[in-house]
Amino acid sequence: MRLAIFDLDNTLISGDSDHAWGEYLIRVGAVDEERYRRANDEYLRNYEAGTLDIDDYLSFSLQPLAQHPRELLEAWRRGFMSQVIEPMVLPKAEALLDRHREAGDFLMIITATNRFVTAPIAERFKVDELIAIEVEERDGAYTGRVAGVPSFQRGKVTRLEAWLAEHPEIEREGCWFYSDSRNDLPLLERVDHPVAVDPDPTLKIEAERRGWTVMSLR
Repeated sequence: MRLAIFDLDNTLISGDSDHAWGEYLIRVGAVDEERYRRANDEYLRNYEAGTLDIDDYLSFSLQPLAQHPRELLEAWRRGFMSQVIEPMVLPKAEALLDRHREAGDFLMIITATNRFVTAPIAERFKVDELIAIEVEERDGAYTGRVAGVPSFQRGKVTRLEAWLAEHPEIEREGCWFYSDSRNDLPLLERVDHPVAVDPDPTLKIEAERRGWTVMSLR
């Protein structure tokens, strides 16, 4: 079974789900508006510039999960899915997933956004597997800390390799990876079919230099 891997933010959806979740937390009054928005926006700029300190960012972004009851978090997440994520879903992205599905490929989303935010999005897209940043849990509550290796930059390669070692039925040959971001160059370099989707300026230059496919889902 051949593997087709997809980044999530600004690839399958027309925005950044992690940043959008932060904005949604502001909307529902879960965090301080001025302080949280300032930091959330700055971290997004750093991500886009390829300079994000992932440990620092996760210390910031995962804290709200530890500060509110799980039932309330899940209620907020349902509202976030319907009000924010659904309008971001790209019809061309759904069609691309369908083409790979019809070809018999195994569909995976690999994302640097945490599983709490992305699990229902992956379910919405009906993919076979999700690799995301894992949030530590204790006694049924989130601690606000990361569990394991963050799936960010080279961490995506590390997490994928670990997953493949546990799934020998999945072919390594002929693997596809679709992404918009310079941060995903380590994984794009490892697959047989790298595809730059509505790429940021740095990835666009690299994709054209290397002869990779460049496409749009917008």
